Amino acid sequence: MTLPKEGNISDVVAKSLLPEMDRNIPRTKVDLREDENSITLEIQAKDISSLRAAVNSYLRWIKISMDTYKETHNNN
Repeated sequence: MTLPKEGNISDVVAKSLLPEMDRNIPRTKVDLREDENSITLEIQAKDISSLRAAVNSYLRWIKISMDTYKETHNNN
């Protein structure tokens, strides 16, 4: 899964995912890579159920990070 970088929000999302990288999601391995244009999450899983759970978790964390960033920056 690759997300294009869009200003400060990308840095916030990447930093918010770092603590989750240390979580042990059963039967999965997740790597986070950043370059100047994008953030890439590589999710490997032993079965489709584990893959689905990991993808849903990371999408939820990304959405929460983006929503929080937008909410706090729209009120300033």
